Amino acid sequence: MHSRPWYQWLALGGGSGLLPILPGTMGTIAAIPLYLLLVLVVQNNVVYTLVLVTMITLGPWLCGQTAREMQNGGSGKRVLDPPAIVWDEWAGLLLTLWLVPFGWWTLLVGFLLFRFFDMLKPWPISWLDKHIHGGTGIMLDDIAAAIPALILLRLMLWAGWL
Repeated sequence: MHSRPWYQWLALGGGSGLLPILPGTMGTIAAIPLYLLLVLVVQNNVVYTLVLVTMITLGPWLCGQTAREMQNGGSGKRVLDPPAIVWDEWAGLLLTLWLVPFGWWTLLVGFLLFRFFDMLKPWPISWLDKHIHGGTGIMLDDIAAAIPALILLRLMLWAGWL
C-alpha cells in the first residue's frame, strides 16, 4: 500500500472516508473527536471559528486536488464527488454545531440533522450538488446542508426541546 500525500490524508478524513459502508456518515463520525477537542478542551469560540473558516477555505483545493488524483490513479471513471472524500463532512458538522452550546443531545441531534440534509439534498442543496463541480462543488453542498441543520438545531434549543 502506498502512502498518501498529507492533503489526501486530510481530504479522506484520516482514512475514515475509505471505509466501505456509508463513507459520508463514517467521515462525519470521525469528525466528532475534532469537535470535542475544540469545545471541551480548547473552549474558545474564536479558535473554533478560525478552524472552521480554515477548513472551508482550504476545502475546495484540498477536495478538488484529491478528487483529480483519485480519478487519474484509479479506474479512469469520472466521479465528481468521490464518496471517500469526507473533508466536506468534517466542515459541515463543525458548521452545524458552530456556536451551539455543547451537550451530548445537541451533538447527536446536530449530527442527525446534518446527515439528513446532506443525504436527502433538498432544493437548493440538490441544485448546488448538480451544477457546481470540482472542489468547490464538493464543499458547497455540505456547507449548504449544514445551514438548515444549524438553524433547526438553534430553533430546537430556543424552543427548549434540547
